[in-house]
Amino acid sequence: MKMFGAYPFESLLVGAATLLTIGGFWNIYFGSGSNPEPYHHLHVVTIFIWLTLLLCQLALIGNGNYSTHRRLGLSILVAAPLLVASATLLSVQSAQKGLFSGQGDFMIVQNVMGTLELALIIFLGFALRRRRQLHASFLVSTALLFMGIAMFFSLIGFVPGFKIEGPETFHRFGKALTTIQYACIAIGLLFFVKDPRSGWPFLLVGSTFSLNEFVKSLLAQRDLIQPLTEIVASVSKPLAFNTSFVFVLLLLAATGILKARPKRLA
Repeated sequence: MKMFGAYPFESLLVGAATLLTIGGFWNIYFGSGSNPEPYHHLHVVTIFIWLTLLLCQLALIGNGNYSTHRRLGLSILVAAPLLVASATLLSVQSAQKGLFSGQGDFMIVQNVMGTLELALIIFLGFALRRRRQLHASFLVSTALLFMGIAMFFSLIGFVPGFKIEGPETFHRFGKALTTIQYACIAIGLLFFVKDPRSGWPFLLVGSTFSLNEFVKSLLAQRDLIQPLTEIVASVSKPLAFNTSFVFVLLLLAATGILKARPKRLA
């Protein structure tokens, strides 16, 4: 489509992330024994709002509609804090569920680190908004973060050899995590090779899953996974949501987004 002609690869990435997100949430909503909770509803809605916002912005840039692009960009002050707050809430819920079941939370490090990384990526996108290509790269690279997570759940939910079919197949969690690590690094590397000057945020984001697993291994060696789970689970959900929302809002306000207009994206 002509409207996405200025950023065809970025638009393809956001579109692929959207489709994979549907697959990632499919079993939660439609699989056997599905039992979606309000936290899932909030998280999936905020993700789709964010991905739709990215696509709209890419389309506006492709059509040269920069004034609408700038005005729509102010919605970040609500969309970004809500997105990070919903991820924080789901992390707390996952830790509490794992602690209550006695099985622990195998995603605790990815959840906590991923939420912090999401907030940092969005912050950097607006802190560097005057460097228009980096501004775009940081924000669109959040789609790669969601794509990796959705790819993981799609693999363990549908793909033979990765699908979890009982306790005897739990080792496939690790196999799926390794697969998405390589896939996300490869995608990030493609964007970097295409444009080394402003494509490196994609490579940075694509490497976060490997970084998180490295952190997990360090914590596991020191028997700190369980204490981390207990700390996260001890946080009240309203406090987690409200604190993260306000924190991200203040971070974005500190970038000066309300005081100055971002330059046009080339």
